[in-house]
Amino acid sequence: MENLIKKSKQKAKSGSSTKRRYLFEIIDWKQRLIVILGYRGAGKTTLLLQYLSSAKQKGIYLSLDDFYFETNRLVETVQQLYASGYRLLLLDEVHRYAWWSKDIKQLYDDYEDIQIVASGSSILDISKGSSDLSRRASVYSLQGLSFREYLNFYKNSNLPCLSLSDIVNNHHTVSADLLDLFNYKTDFKHYLEYGYYPFFLEGTNTYYQKLEETVNLVIDTDIAPYEEIQHSTARLMKKLLYVLSQSVPFAPNINKLAQSLETPRNTVLRLLDYLDKAQILSLLRMSAKSDSYLQKPEKIYLQNTNFMQLFSHQKANIGSLRETFFFNQLSVGHDVTAAKYGDFLIDNSFVFEIGDANKTIEQIKGLPNAYLALDIENGNANRIPLWMFGLLY
Repeated sequence: MENLIKKSKQKAKSGSSTKRRYLFEIIDWKQRLIVILGYRGAGKTTLLLQYLSSAKQKGIYLSLDDFYFETNRLVETVQQLYASGYRLLLLDEVHRYAWWSKDIKQLYDDYEDIQIVASGSSILDISKGSSDLSRRASVYSLQGLSFREYLNFYKNSNLPCLSLSDIVNNHHTVSADLLDLFNYKTDFKHYLEYGYYPFFLEGTNTYYQKLEETVNLVIDTDIAPYEEIQHSTARLMKKLLYVLSQSVPFAPNINKLAQSLETPRNTVLRLLDYLDKAQILSLLRMSAKSDSYLQKPEKIYLQNTNFMQLFSHQKANIGSLRETFFFNQLSVGHDVTAAKYGDFLIDNSFVFEIGDANKTIEQIKGLPNAYLALDIENGNANRIPLWMFGLLY
């Protein structure tokens, strides 16, 4: 027990940086049970430690993949901590602990004066199993860095968030002031290559090595044990990911994919769903309401542009990078679906076509609320700079 407390104090000293991710200001920290889900390396641990350092009640950080919890139950540990005055529990890597949902439910019900903030893999389903936490927990998803956050971390700037309405209606007046704060050509390119995960600040030389390691870890230690899939299925998932990564964005022929992988069609759809929930792929569908993995997606994208750079044997296609960037950034806070005309339909209201400076309005001509998101510095009318959609969060 003393060792857990010592580890918590050491982590609190090393991890409470002053720069905060966007989600810190969105979370309702008054809730008794908060669950933060996200991809490895997105900054969940730092978020917990920042809250610990700012909290008024006595708190402790516990990583549930610690060897201590191989032979000790969380419930019994908290009983001892409670007796010592601890009322705030920061529980990290909860998906690595077999009894996480049952123990958290029991703690929530038994101790009315404690607060639990738990973090885990984005694959986690808090309503799964007998210990349904969905009615008790406030659940948040932490995405990778937006272009705005990247600039704030990298340039030590303080760019504000813009709403979609701000961008659509005022982009021509707002962009000029913002462009004084960074170099569009070099900084936007660097973000597309290296800027999505905070660990880019540790250096770019090993960035893709770390990125590849996280992909393997997510499949092998997050998805596979949690979904209780066999090693052969995990290998099949990696093979599917490699096949898709060579041609994203990909309009899937599920039957052909199934044949090439020598596996049933429904298995392919299930694996796609796992990779989507794990934030490795993003599936573009006709409806944001569909929650059935059996619905074939219209297009398949890698989840962010850094993944495109990782998997591409040659230089990643710039057109695909632009679409991936737009889909990725708009997916935080907005419903993104496939459009009948144009590339994307946002919130069932706005149509966007993505392209370079030479892109014309032809494909969306005559459509209401239709815009071009273009790889340009400044825009006019319905020609909006693509980079500005990176300021939404």
